[in-house]
Amino acid sequence: MIQRIQTVYLLLATAFSGGVIFFLNLWVQEEEIKFFVMDSFNSDNLLLKGLSALFFISAILTLVAIFQYKNRQLQFVLGRLSILINFILLGVIVYFTQNLSGEINVSEKGIGSLIPIVTIVLVVLANKAIKKDEELVKSVDRLR
Repeated sequence: MIQRIQTVYLLLATAFSGGVIFFLNLWVQEEEIKFFVMDSFNSDNLLLKGLSALFFISAILTLVAIFQYKNRQLQFVLGRLSILINFILLGVIVYFTQNLSGEINVSEKGIGSLIPIVTIVLVVLANKAIKKDEELVKSVDRLR
């Protein structure tokens, strides 16, 4: 059923991974230019292009997981994949914000760098609720 709490968590995670990235900057470059996820498509760096692709893949996975309510195991696995992708995103963002030589010069970190962390927390909460539902269904099956 779609009206469960994990649906709310997954919907919020989808909104953060796929929607908020357009409004919150990841970092500010030396020339006071704000860098958003969509700016990475114009970059020559493949890792930056992968950054934006991973954000959209994470959003798609959590959106698909919402509609897998009849198959809770698949919903749980999609949540785990989304968590893994968001950890990779977090690593890439940290990599670029550490101002490595020869890479983008970042002078200030933006609030958008926290999007993967928020998404991870929301998907973990959704997975806890999915697991709780699965245990409830198994306990009812034992009583029959």
